[in-house]
Amino acid sequence: MIFPNRHTLCDQLSWSHYRLIMRIENEKAIDYYIQETIASNWSVRALERQINSLYYERLISSQEKQPVIQEAKENTKNLQLTAKDIIKDPYVLEFLDLKDNKSFRENELESALLEKIQEFLLELGRGFAFVSRQKRIKTQTSDFYIDLVFYNYLLKCFVLVDLKIGKLTHQDIGQIDMYVNMYDDLEKNESDNPTIGIILCTDKDETIVKYSHINSKDNLFVSKYQLYLPTEEEFRREIERDVLGLR
Repeated sequence: MIFPNRHTLCDQLSWSHYRLIMRIENEKAIDYYIQETIASNWSVRALERQINSLYYERLISSQEKQPVIQEAKENTKNLQLTAKDIIKDPYVLEFLDLKDNKSFRENELESALLEKIQEFLLELGRGFAFVSRQKRIKTQTSDFYIDLVFYNYLLKCFVLVDLKIGKLTHQDIGQIDMYVNMYDDLEKNESDNPTIGIILCTDKDETIVKYSHINSKDNLFVSKYQLYLPTEEEFRREIERDVLGLR
């Protein structure tokens, strides 16, 4: 396989980043693009631009490297990171050591994640910082509690995580949409970008996702989590699904 260490892979870039990188045949170029994408915070579009322009090949063959580097910076400065470049699907929570029998409750999952918050932040990806658990949002008539709140300093926005055990429902999507709107109205600062909402669930119903309004919004996501590392075959299928656009 191109990526023998699947856990290292899952902890770094998105599937879409790796979908581009896996097409490269030169192993040194693969290593370079992985490290440079992380170091430079390249979006998927920026990475695609660099690969298609043979950036690595031009860089190593050029005696004057600074003009090549500067040209690359100029051509990628408008290809900024988006939420889709950072939010992953699936998330692998093997570090929790929970049995994969769905017998635990959502509050137990939340507590387990917070007990190992460092590992969870690594699995979430780049730029995440923990803010709060059971964040209270108070209106004139009701109180609401958001499971987990993070801030992503790369995207410059709050990220709300709603934990779900079992099958995704359309009510879950309506709830995270409401939470995001409320958070933007009541908590977000003027300097922050719009809040992102993630439903983290064990059973991602693709039909509900396909026909819900979540597809028309670029700040709402449904991601599946699993409690074990994928096998080599499962990993291959995930890559193939991403290449074929079946997500």
